[in-house]
Amino acid sequence: MKRNAKSSRSSASRSSTARRTRVVWGALLGAMTVVGGLLWALDGAKGPSSGGWALPALVASAGPRSYEGIFSTKAPITPGRWQGIVIHHSGSVVGTPASLDSEAQARGLKGLGYHFVLGNGSGIGDGEVHVGYRWMQQRPGAHAAGKSGEWYNLNTIGICVIGDGDRKTFTPEQMTRLVGLVNSLCRELNIPADRVVLHRDIATTTSPGELFPQAWFREQLTKLN
Repeated sequence: MKRNAKSSRSSASRSSTARRTRVVWGALLGAMTVVGGLLWALDGAKGPSSGGWALPALVASAGPRSYEGIFSTKAPITPGRWQGIVIHHSGSVVGTPASLDSEAQARGLKGLGYHFVLGNGSGIGDGEVHVGYRWMQQRPGAHAAGKSGEWYNLNTIGICVIGDGDRKTFTPEQMTRLVGLVNSLCRELNIPADRVVLHRDIATTTSPGELFPQAWFREQLTKLN
């Protein structure tokens, strides 16, 4: 009888311990869920990274009207939303939106930081314009550095030209497409030519490279006024 009583007390003790363990783990998992939910809410839902679409060079060369498709965004374009444009280079001879997206995520970003990417024929077509997910969803960029980087990321359009402008000139096709894209954005969004800047104008960097034809590019932009 004594052994049975001890056995009963032992079973009851184990059962009680098991219940307490389940309660503790349940509370812990619940707390982790709440904390995880809060972090997710604070960081924002992670959108698609390199998702976007391409405007082939042959289409882009058809004139200003060929760029009209870029204004058919998934999220509406709010008047006055975009106040400038920043031109960058990728710093690499070869590049694609997917490779830039991977590099961005490796730096802790949510995905491709630019709104548009222009190909050089090494990775994507020469003069091909990639319209990034940040533009399609009208999201802030993640492309500008410097003291005012946050403002430029929130309020300006980031365009990346594939190539290393410190070592090699960009292709004629790229520059033609860049001018066409910038002109279309400026006209449609009422962005003055003097609000189009190179990344090196606002941050300690050479981007888009010492070989970027700045004088020629500025001359093309003056035709906007």
